Amino acid sequence: MSASGDHRLESQHLDWSRVPVETLGEGISRQMIVGERLMVCRLRFAPHIIAPAHTHPHEQMTIVERGRVRFTIGDEERVASAGDVLHFPSGCRHGAVMLEEEVILIDIFTPVREDFLNRSLRDWGAA
Repeated sequence: MSASGDHRLESQHLDWSRVPVETLGEGISRQMIVGERLMVCRLRFAPHIIAPAHTHPHEQMTIVERGRVRFTIGDEERVASAGDVLHFPSGCRHGAVMLEEEVILIDIFTPVREDFLNRSLRDWGAA
């Protein structure tokens, strides 16, 4: 699941079906693949889940793999659907509301979100 602790350059070839699934709360699960300076999270949300608006120092790209999501980015709202990609620069305030179907998001962060590695995310989005 994570890169080697000795910091040697190693490639990884992973299959999401073999990456551990962590339940973050009712209707929210996450899988993580962690490199040395980059991480990818695959999040699965039940319909109508709200990810509260938040900021973090990490740069983030989000790919909508399945479903439709209403994102709040700063003061603006946008609906994104499968195939859409969103970019959140460091410090950009953002949140989301899952619409009427299951949603799968792929979040890519740099640097690695140590807060995701060090604690269970009981209040998702509060970082």
